[in-house]
Amino acid sequence: MTIHLNWKDAPTIKKVTCTNTDAKKFLVSNVLTVGKEYDVKNETEEFIFVVDNSGHVGGFYKSYFA
Repeated sequence: MTIHLNWKDAPTIKKVTCTNTDAKKFLVSNVLTVGKEYDVKNETEEFIFVVDNSGHVGGFYKSYFA
């Protein structure tokens, strides 16, 4: 299934604010900004999928958001 291809145009579930970009394995500071609010397009137990600074939907650990 290709449901993820339509997430950008899907209704926003909620909004979250980025609280940190302290990643151990991945560089996230280039697509997330601390203090900025992001539209959540989908959510799982471990990840939040938001429209990031690049304008695309990206999946990030929930620990980056409040």
